[in-house]
Amino acid sequence: MWVRVLGSAAGGGFPQWNCACPPCRAVREGSRPARPRTQSSVAVSADRRRWSLLNASPDVRAQLESCTDLHPDGAGEVPLQAVLLTDAELDHTLGLLLLREGGGLVVHATEATRDTLHDGTALLRTLEAYCPVEWRPVVPGADVPLGDGLSYRAFDVPTTKRARFGSGPREGRVVGYRLTDERSGRALVHLPVLQALTPEVCAQLEDCACLLVDGTCWSDDELIRLGRGGRTAREMGHLPISGPGGSLEQLAPLPVERRIYVHVNNTNPILLEDSPERRAVEEHGLEVAVDGLDLEV
Repeated sequence: MWVRVLGSAAGGGFPQWNCACPPCRAVREGSRPARPRTQSSVAVSADRRRWSLLNASPDVRAQLESCTDLHPDGAGEVPLQAVLLTDAELDHTLGLLLLREGGGLVVHATEATRDTLHDGTALLRTLEAYCPVEWRPVVPGADVPLGDGLSYRAFDVPTTKRARFGSGPREGRVVGYRLTDERSGRALVHLPVLQALTPEVCAQLEDCACLLVDGTCWSDDELIRLGRGGRTAREMGHLPISGPGGSLEQLAPLPVERRIYVHVNNTNPILLEDSPERRAVEEHGLEVAVDGLDLEV
C-alpha cells in the first residue's frame, strides 16, 4: 500500500493566517526550524495508479498538484477514485467543492456525516448542483473493498464535542479507518480526530503497521493559555499529546512500526523542530508528519 500525507496540519494550516502564536511567528520569520503545512488529508493507493483520499481539505487543489501520481494522464483521466470522510468538519470536507470539475465523485461517509453535509452545511447539496455524487454508506465494522486489493474497515470514534449542525446521534459522527492491503495483510490506521483511546479504538490498532493519529494539541489548555480559544483540547474533541493520559503516554508502548502525528494545530510546539516537545515525541519513538511524506506500508 502506498500512502502520501498531502496535508499534515489541523484546520487553518500552518502558519494560520490570523495567528501570531510562537510557532506561527517562527515559521514566518524563519527564526527557528519549522516547515509550513497545509490542512489534513491523506492519499492511499494499492498500485500508485488509482488513489483514494482520506478527507478533502480546503487545500486539496495544491495538494493534488504536489503529487505527480495524482496528476491526470494525457487523455485527461484522473487517478482519483474516491473520497473517504472521517467526519463533516469543514477542514475535512470543503475540498469536495474544489473537486467538482472531475465529472463526478464517489464519497464514502457515514449516514451521520452525510446528513450533516446535506441538511446542515448544505455542502453536499451545493456539490450535487455541479456534478454527480455517488454516496457509499460507511457502516462501522463492515469490510469494504476499494479495489486493486485494498479494503477498509471504519470504526466509531466516540466524541462528546457539540455538533454545530443538527442534534442527531453521536454514533458515526467521527470515524477512523483501518485500511488493509489484502495481498500482504499489512494495515494502516488513519485516526486524525481522537478524543479518547478507548478499548474499542485500541482494538483497531492491533497488528497495524502504521498509525496516522491526531496530534492537534500538545497540552489540554494550549488554546486557552495562548488566548486562541476558550475550550480545552478534549472539549474540542482532541486528546492532547502530553500529560497523564495523553496520547504520547498511551501510544509509546504500542508495538506499531510507525506512529505518526497528523492534524497538528498551528499552536502546537512540536511543529518547531528544535523544541523540547518535539524531542520528547521523537524520544518516545513517534514521528511528526510533514506535507509530502511518502510511506510504503
